[in-house]
Amino acid sequence: MSARKQCDFYLVRYVPDPVRNEFVNIGVLLRDAERPEQITVNFTKDWARVRCIDPDVDVAMFESLESEFRQRFANQDSGVTPLIRVVEDSFSNGLQITEPKAYLAESMIAGVEELMRLYVEPRKRQAGARKSGRQAIHAKMRSQFEHAGVWDLMRKRIAVAGYTKTGDPLRIDCGYRPNGVVRMFHAVSLEGDTEMPKVLAFSVGAIRDGVARIENAKLELTAVVEPITEVSANREDAERVDQYRFSVETMEAQDIRVMTTNDLSRIAEAAKRELRV
Repeated sequence: MSARKQCDFYLVRYVPDPVRNEFVNIGVLLRDAERPEQITVNFTKDWARVRCIDPDVDVAMFESLESEFRQRFANQDSGVTPLIRVVEDSFSNGLQITEPKAYLAESMIAGVEELMRLYVEPRKRQAGARKSGRQAIHAKMRSQFEHAGVWDLMRKRIAVAGYTKTGDPLRIDCGYRPNGVVRMFHAVSLEGDTEMPKVLAFSVGAIRDGVARIENAKLELTAVVEPITEVSANREDAERVDQYRFSVETMEAQDIRVMTTNDLSRIAEAAKRELRV
């Protein structure tokens, strides 16, 4: 059996109320003790425990932060300490990185997986709640982009106010720019929700104009929805089917590309080619 690798690990904690000091571990940083510039980052993908202490938590912000951490470690060799200072300055103890602890790992990947099981991920329940709606679509979208190796290269939670007007609250889930096109992707659940399709349809014209003005590029906005069979399995619920079709037609009328979760692997592979991963 090969010798284990001497490492240090840090836990990333979310503290929604620093006064009460209630926290939940959301991620792990694992550093190779012999090569301290080698740091592996992993955040949870199961936010159930976080939502228990903060139902309004901004999950997308933490997912974006995970990518930012990885990019910082990939682009510098100064280690964890500067990152801790940035976190302290930016989050006012709402996000904390613990002191390091020694750990012997078979490998960096295996070590992170074990630490996630020990400190971060909740025990698997026999009958856990199934993700549904927009949350499920976003999780599938992220998973496919991660599998293609492009998630960390994409912009997250894109504030459209930068393209439209100050105060516009809409944020698009993710996107990237290959050549002269800005591609954006947003998870939209059509399971009884007709509001977001109308919001996107109303907003896309101003976003498109802003992208042309600011980035001198064309916008391609893709709404990722669940297949109609997931909304109405036997298509006998006429009202739900009509709402689904209405939502799709509303978006397509404004040149929003509508794709289902079944198309995600193809979308992710196209991003991989365009980003030359």
